[in-house]
Amino acid sequence: MLQRQAREELGKIERSAMTLREKVLEALRGAIMNFQFLPGDRLVERDLCDLLGVSRTSVREALRHLESEGLVEYLDGKGPRVAVITMEQAREIYELRCSLESLIVELFTVRASDEQMLDLEYALKKLHSRLNSADISAIISAVSDFYDVLFTGCGNSTACNLLRQLQARISFLRATSVSHNDRYKDSGAEMSAIFDAIQARDPKAAHRACVEHVQKAAAVALTVMAEQSDIDPASIAPIYAGE
Repeated sequence: MLQRQAREELGKIERSAMTLREKVLEALRGAIMNFQFLPGDRLVERDLCDLLGVSRTSVREALRHLESEGLVEYLDGKGPRVAVITMEQAREIYELRCSLESLIVELFTVRASDEQMLDLEYALKKLHSRLNSADISAIISAVSDFYDVLFTGCGNSTACNLLRQLQARISFLRATSVSHNDRYKDSGAEMSAIFDAIQARDPKAAHRACVEHVQKAAAVALTVMAEQSDIDPASIAPIYAGE
């Protein structure tokens, strides 16, 4: 069951090298990823302005951007709310992840330079250090960094761009799974298995490790979603991952 976090921790926006628009967007995206706002929660512009200490224009621009990422949706006459990802949509995203991520991992295994391999090793070590902190937001950021290295070295920008279009929703589902019953501990071991296969330059083993990781993450996330919808988790079929 998703546990709502305190919104007061959002804090006022401070000035820095980032533009105000970027900071507002980052703050609201983070609030959704960290479950300060839950799926279906209304996002009242006036309240968000007070929480962040910014203008309504800044909040409105950020909400529209989050709508393009699939994290916010607008209902007729009711304004914006945190998007509700259905179980069917989640299943589709995980099936797409299985196909594209396993391909990207295979391509990285055979195409990555030695320097890119070292970058991936560093990203994995960073991920494990974040796992020890049990900070979900930091964990999600480190996982994204790990995949960014894979995207850079796989040599297939089309596959990477398709996944990037879903990045926000993937990250939200990832947060849903890793925050459940310390799932992040198992996730770290699975990411290490992917790296070990890549480091051995074994594309088939890397493919299998990636598919196994996505399938396990999907099982946890879909179980959480089923429990929230009063659906028997035992009725959930494994996502299709191909051969």
